[in-house]
Amino acid sequence: MSVPAQNSDPVEIGKFNERAQSWWDPNGSSKPLHDLNPVRMDYLRRVARISGKAILDVGCGGGILSEAMARDGANVLGIDLARDVLDVAELHALETGAKVRYRAIAAEALAAEQPHHFNVVTCMEMLEHVPDPAATMRALAGLLAPGGDLVVSTLNRNWRSFLVAIVGAEYVARVLPRGTHEYLKLIRPSELAKWGRAAGLDLRDLTGISFNPLTRSFGLSPDAAVNYLAHFRRVEN
Repeated sequence: MSVPAQNSDPVEIGKFNERAQSWWDPNGSSKPLHDLNPVRMDYLRRVARISGKAILDVGCGGGILSEAMARDGANVLGIDLARDVLDVAELHALETGAKVRYRAIAAEALAAEQPHHFNVVTCMEMLEHVPDPAATMRALAGLLAPGGDLVVSTLNRNWRSFLVAIVGAEYVARVLPRGTHEYLKLIRPSELAKWGRAAGLDLRDLTGISFNPLTRSFGLSPDAAVNYLAHFRRVEN
């Protein structure tokens, strides 16, 4: 089976490599990821049983979610193309004893190598950073076993998300580095659902992520206008 061309942007990879050394600092530039992680785990536990499952974390970064899923009993492989960040993930796993494996490989290449191998695939805050998110969705579907679960998180594209996630988070509150997100790369739920259907995935749930500026905390919400999580299931043949 031929391996598709790599669907990645070196500029985007460079942004994450620049944050590598502070990835596990809960008060550093990756603080929003630390704050979001309990919310993501709550959602994962709600929509997919992860204990004992073979789980792939696509765009795993420094391994914050990967390690949390491993602590819940999952057999986790994290993949990313930001090599400096993966080095940090591997070192942190050695320090904590987390049973997580990591590889520097694209989702498309792994799908060609291990098709339909994983019970659960997660892809958090990555789709808005790749040149062709529809192609990534096809790869994610190809990695799932029939009946397997895909959980994606991304940002909606509308005026509220622009004001909250870009102007507010990057320029006013400065909870994210400037330039983290580009508005035109943000993804409407209707677009994500369409790409999922084309890849043989059934959208089971769409849940928003809210942010309380007073407590500076995240939570699950019925409002998907800004950040949101989507749960897909691979259609069984």
